Amino acid sequence: MARKMQRSLDPFDRSILRIVQRDNKTPQRTIAEQVNLSAAAVQRRIAAMEMSGVIARNLALVDPASVGMTITAIVEVLLRDERARTVDATKALFRAAPEVQQCYYVTGGTSFVLIIIAPDMAAYEGTTRRLFAENDAVASYRTLIALDRVKAETAIVIP
Repeated sequence: MARKMQRSLDPFDRSILRIVQRDNKTPQRTIAEQVNLSAAAVQRRIAAMEMSGVIARNLALVDPASVGMTITAIVEVLLRDERARTVDATKALFRAAPEVQQCYYVTGGTSFVLIIIAPDMAAYEGTTRRLFAENDAVASYRTLIALDRVKAETAIVIP
């Protein structure tokens, strides 16, 4: 994701980001009180951070178990080669797969690390066949099944 334009963050912006990361439904008047700005100033700053791409999206975090998604798999994928065409096609495939919750192109002997959510092992097996076993670009893959979702946060530490 490319940022739309560079924006330098001041201490007010950083304070606002800390709040909206925890709960983006916090009323702007509450944010304003906490950061010592007017609600209008908070609104302008949030809009500017959305326009610049600092705030990439506003979304709801859903508990996977509450919607029947009981399998969380961490998957290491090794590609047959690291040519740009192979990597770009694989990125596009993983980006388009709804089961892939997170995907990272990494260093260190593995090409990609993915977080995949599935309702059961049969569904997960179907996903592995489609994305890895039947994919000529994939040399190998290794799955780690999460036993417990100990921590799953999205907040970034903002200095």
